Amino acid sequence: MKKNKIKLAKSEVVLYTVNNVVLFLFAFVVAFPLLNMIASSFSSGEAVAAGRVSIWPVDFTFEGYEAVFKNEDIVTGYLNTIFYTVAGTAFNIFITLLAAYPLSRKNLPGKGWIMFLFTFTMMFHGGMVPTYIQIRDLGLIDTRWAMILPAGLSVYNMIITRTNFMSNIPDELLEAAKIDGASDIKFFLTMVIPLSKAIIAVITLYYAVAHWNAFFNAFIYLNDRKLFPLQLIMREILIENSMSQDMTLDTELMIHKQNVADMIKYSLIMVASVPLWCIYPFIQKYFVQGVMIGSIKG
Repeated sequence: MKKNKIKLAKSEVVLYTVNNVVLFLFAFVVAFPLLNMIASSFSSGEAVAAGRVSIWPVDFTFEGYEAVFKNEDIVTGYLNTIFYTVAGTAFNIFITLLAAYPLSRKNLPGKGWIMFLFTFTMMFHGGMVPTYIQIRDLGLIDTRWAMILPAGLSVYNMIITRTNFMSNIPDELLEAAKIDGASDIKFFLTMVIPLSKAIIAVITLYYAVAHWNAFFNAFIYLNDRKLFPLQLIMREILIENSMSQDMTLDTELMIHKQNVADMIKYSLIMVASVPLWCIYPFIQKYFVQGVMIGSIKG
């Protein structure tokens, strides 16, 4: 049997056509800088400096990537960033779930005051100097913990997770589990977490991106180069190239250094961005579900 095709009115055809054209133009505007960056990372420094690169590599080369991975500091920074991202995100998820689940239950004593204290920290905090003094007194300066513990909990992510628990984990489910002899911990591990994959995926992405791009905490709390994350190494390389060019009197040498710096810059950006691009497609379906939490009230 042939399916009946839905006939669209002329006004609807015009609307959809205009909508598709606008969306295509918007997607191109968003994608063009990304494509240009990818093409520049595979182009020669001379082509990049001359502005001859658009969305396709010119004088295709891997020199930029070779220069990046020959630098031992970059490899060390890359490994440090992976460690901070994995360990930090795992710690974040653990703390966030432990804070969000009790606050989602209606019978928690002092629930209102506890939520007030959490939300208060979103608007007011001690400031950079008191925080640094506290981190120093705790003995966390020049340790990996300085990149993990201070960013242990995002109140915003905790509130999102709490809202998810309140919306998707009814009290009746807990009562039924208790009748079957399940404790609160067993109910949390066997029921709450499996039913909350979407929100866990969302906050995992939020935390992972924050750790991967972490720069300020490393800049303040770390002095040992062996502990530097990739972002800090990238900053040093770009500043070093800029300073060396300013101190060079030889015009040809200065131009060559500028070309190399441009080539390395785009390659560094690609090296730092690709891991997150690879992870996102696997959690996109959960991300779409998670961001809709709380948008519809029944």
